[in-house]
Amino acid sequence: MILGDPAAAAAHGPRGITIDAIFRSAAERHPHALALVDPANRESFTAGEPRRLTYAQAESVVTAIAGRLCRMGLPTDAIIGVHLPNIVENILTILGILRAGMIAAPLPLLWRRADAVAALTQLGAKALITCGRVGGFNQGQFAMTVAMDVFSIRYVCAFGGSPPDGVVAFDDLFDAGTLDSVPPLERAAQVNGERHVAAITFEVGENGVVPVARNHAELLAGGLAVLLEAALAGQSNVLSTIAPSSFAGICLTLLPWLLSGGTLVLHHPFEPSILVRQRREEDCTTLMLPAAVAFAFAETSAFAVDGPACIVAAWHAPERLAASAHWRDPNILLVDVPIFGETAVLPARRGADGKPRLLPYGAIRAPRGSADGAVVAELTRTDWGTIALRGPMVPHHAFPPGIERSGLPHFRIGSDGRVDSGYTCRINAARTAIAVTAAPAGLVSIGGYRFPLRDLQEAVGRIDMAATLAAAPDPVVGQRLIGDAADRRTMQAVLNTLGVNPLLVAAFRDRSERDLSATSAA
Repeated sequence: MILGDPAAAAAHGPRGITIDAIFRSAAERHPHALALVDPANRESFTAGEPRRLTYAQAESVVTAIAGRLCRMGLPTDAIIGVHLPNIVENILTILGILRAGMIAAPLPLLWRRADAVAALTQLGAKALITCGRVGGFNQGQFAMTVAMDVFSIRYVCAFGGSPPDGVVAFDDLFDAGTLDSVPPLERAAQVNGERHVAAITFEVGENGVVPVARNHAELLAGGLAVLLEAALAGQSNVLSTIAPSSFAGICLTLLPWLLSGGTLVLHHPFEPSILVRQRREEDCTTLMLPAAVAFAFAETSAFAVDGPACIVAAWHAPERLAASAHWRDPNILLVDVPIFGETAVLPARRGADGKPRLLPYGAIRAPRGSADGAVVAELTRTDWGTIALRGPMVPHHAFPPGIERSGLPHFRIGSDGRVDSGYTCRINAARTAIAVTAAPAGLVSIGGYRFPLRDLQEAVGRIDMAATLAAAPDPVVGQRLIGDAADRRTMQAVLNTLGVNPLLVAAFRDRSERDLSATSAA
C-alpha cells in the first residue's frame, strides 16, 4: 500500500530499501552472530524461558511467522495488531508481518479493551497477535474479548503457554521441524519498495486516538537519526527498555539494532538490578532508557565501573528537557531524544558541558550539526506559537486514505507537509534555535502514554457525577492522575469492567498515609 500518488512516489526510483531487506542482509552476512536476547527475568512476567537467537535462527522464525500468516489466507497489506511485551517475539512478529507483505500495528501494552477495540476497528485489522499472559493479566483471553468486538478480526494468535480455545498457537514456529515457510514478498525488487506502508502507530489528540501510518523510508529516517547521533558502530550490543509499540519505540529499539547489525538485548520495564546485570553480562555498549531512569542511574553510580559507552535518553515530555540536570559523567555519552508524540524523534548528544541542546530552527541533520549529514526533519514555529515539523521522518499522508476529506478525526498534515505538534515554544533572538515550553493543551502524558483529559473526566463522571479527576506533575513519568470518589473501590471495579487503561484505575487507589509516604520516597 502506497499512500498518496504512486506515480509521484515512482520519481524516487527503484531503490527498494525496506526494513525486511536490511534484516535479511544482516542474516546473510553473519548468520551465526547473536541477534536477539530476551529479558533475563522473562519467566517472572510471561511464559517461556528467556530466548537467545542467532541471526539464522531469527531469520527462520521470521519466515515461519510470514508463512503462517499467508497460509491463514490473510491478504497483502492486511493490518495485523501486535500486543506483546518487550520480548523477542515482539521483534520477530513485526519483522514476520513485513516479510509477509502485511502492515504491523503495534499496540501499547497498557491499552485495555476500550482503547484496543477503538483503534483496531477503525483500521479494519484482520488479526491480533499477543501472548498468554503479562504478569497476572490474561493477555490471551483479553485478545479474544477484543476480537469479539472488532468485526474485521479473523484470527487471534498467541505465543506462550496453552492459549484459550479459538486462539492460534504460535510457539511451534520456533521449532525448525514445523516451519510454515513461504517465499518472501519481493518488494525489494519492485519500484517504491520503501514507499509502502510498513507500520501504523497511534497518536492521541484532543479528539481521541488516530492512526499514523508510516512507510519504510519514514521509519528508517527516524532510526537513522538515532543511530548516527549515538555513533553506533557496526555490530553494537544494544540494551533497550523501550518496546517497539510506538514510532519512538521502533526508532529507539528495532531500527538501531537492524541498522548496526549487532545484538539487541531486551528489558521489560522495570527491574534495576536485572538491567544492570544484563548490561554487564551481555557487554552492552549502548542503553536505550527513559530519561528519568537514565538520570536515576547516574545519581546512584550504577555504571561507575565499566559502564556503557552511550545512554540514549527518551524524553516523552520534551518540555522538561531544557530544565534537566547537567550530565556529569564524562565517560558516558548522553543522547537526549525529545519525542513529539507520533510525529518525530529529534536526538542530540550533549556536549562537554553536560547541558541539553536546543532544537535548531530549520533543518535538522543527522548527526546534529554536521554540514553534509542527511536532513531528517525541519522545524518551524506556527503563527500561534507551536512547533511545526516536516521532513523525511514526519508522516506525509493521513490514514486510512481519504479520511482527510471526511469529518472524522485523523492525523492532520498541512498542505505544505507540516504537522503541528501542539507543543508551544519560543525562538531565540537570532532565530536559530527553538526551546519547547509546554505540552499540548488538554492532554495528559504519563510515561509515554497520552490521554485526552476531557475524555477521562467524562468517563469518570458517567459513573459518579461527584467524582473528580485531575492531572498533577510528576518528576519521573511526567504527569500522574489523581482521582477522588465517595467509594474508590467501586469506582475501580467499574473502570476495570469497562476495560479502561489501568493508569486511570490506579488514580482511584486508596491513598493511605503510608501509601503517600512510600510514593514520596520513590
